[in-house]
Amino acid sequence: MMDISWADLDSDEQRTIAILGAGLSIELCDPLALLTLRRLGLVIGSHLTAAGHNLRRDAIVKSVAG
Repeated sequence: MMDISWADLDSDEQRTIAILGAGLSIELCDPLALLTLRRLGLVIGSHLTAAGHNLRRDAIVKSVAG
C-alpha cells in the first residue's frame, strides 16, 4: 500500500472510513469511495484493513491533539 494521509482522501472516502470504523452498514457508504479504498488497500470486503484502522486512528488523534 502507498503512504496515504487523511488529507489525500476526499470527503466521501473519509466518510466511508468513518462509517466502517464505527461498525455501521456498508450500505451507507458511497460505492465509488469503497472501490477507491479497496484499490488503496484500506478496505477488504465490508471491513477496514489494519492500514485503514491506523489511518482512521491517526486522523482522530491528530484532530484531538489540535
